[in-house]
Amino acid sequence: MSIIVTGGDGYLGWPAALRIADRTDDRVVLVDNFGRREWVEEIGSVSAVPIAYPDERIEAAEEVLGLTNLSFVEGDLTEKSFVDQLLEVHEPDTIVHTAAQPSAPYSQINGERANYTQHNNMQATRNLLWGLEEHDMTDTHFVETTTTGVYGAPEFPIPEGGATMENQGERDEVPFPAMAGSWYHLTKSHDAANMRLAHSQFDIPISDVRTAITYGTEVEETRADPRLKTRFDFDYYFGVVAHRFAAQAVSGYPVTIYGKGEQRKPFISLEDAVEGLARVALVDPDERPDDLTVYNQVTRAISIVEVGETIAEVADDYDLDVAVEHFENPRDEDETHKMEIENDRYLDLIDGQDQTFAEGVADIFATLTEHAGRIESHEDRFLPGVLEPDE
Repeated sequence: MSIIVTGGDGYLGWPAALRIADRTDDRVVLVDNFGRREWVEEIGSVSAVPIAYPDERIEAAEEVLGLTNLSFVEGDLTEKSFVDQLLEVHEPDTIVHTAAQPSAPYSQINGERANYTQHNNMQATRNLLWGLEEHDMTDTHFVETTTTGVYGAPEFPIPEGGATMENQGERDEVPFPAMAGSWYHLTKSHDAANMRLAHSQFDIPISDVRTAITYGTEVEETRADPRLKTRFDFDYYFGVVAHRFAAQAVSGYPVTIYGKGEQRKPFISLEDAVEGLARVALVDPDERPDDLTVYNQVTRAISIVEVGETIAEVADDYDLDVAVEHFENPRDEDETHKMEIENDRYLDLIDGQDQTFAEGVADIFATLTEHAGRIESHEDRFLPGVLEPDE
């Protein structure tokens, strides 16, 4: 049997594949087309952490971790013929689908990139789901990392899954409405709807893992060798807020908070996200829920101001003098929104494992201070404006 991990060259996909491979004797097949490397190069940035290509990574995994069950296939999931061949050859028992163009700002640059993002992300998911149906593999467990961004910023607690709707005295459970705020996030709303339809029509067991803003540089497996490191983006387009703030601190920039920064966002450490994905992927087939299952893969909600202040505090331990400054917000968002999000099912899944935000930030600084030169040489990528909307 085999487990396919799409996006296996990516920030989350690579360490998740390592952990899955460490806990199973099944073949773990990584799939990627190196899109993330190309997109980051396109906007003029780099990964702060130098990363090896899959052949070197897999060699290191065998030498250092003793993993002999990893392999890599290069290909584009938007091409149906490639997906068909992938499924026919490897006959996966589980697919962990982490591949996507993941940047909301990138998807907002212009119509071309919005179209690219939506085609790339949604076509890949449709090809995989229909491929399972057409190749009589509907027992395959399909796990996708969507995003908590599908929820938008409602003024009520976000449920872990559907929502209860009441109209004219009648109540029913319905899918949570798509309230995404970017062309990227909307792709994941559509994916969630398509997965629900595929489960209904094809009876595919599906886990929709709605992943929060993920921060961190290391998991247990990647610490073992430089060739095992995962990427770390810090630019405006691909660097999540905690990563961008930490990189600014390392390069001597002030932490740039847009607007008031009092809005709370859902966060999870890379370690906790990897653990959750591994546990979902390796669940015993007899214990898989019969219905489509939604996990809110989040451990805490943190305000942007708190993110900045925590980074500034931890930076003191690395002799970095960091200022926190506020700038005009280029995004249309509620700067005081107090997000509440339910995550009981996910916390039960990982048995309450929870790396604190400060611990994760300390990990980031320990890594970034070794690569300060790469960040400083691209410090002009911290703020928007690298690509004009009409480019």
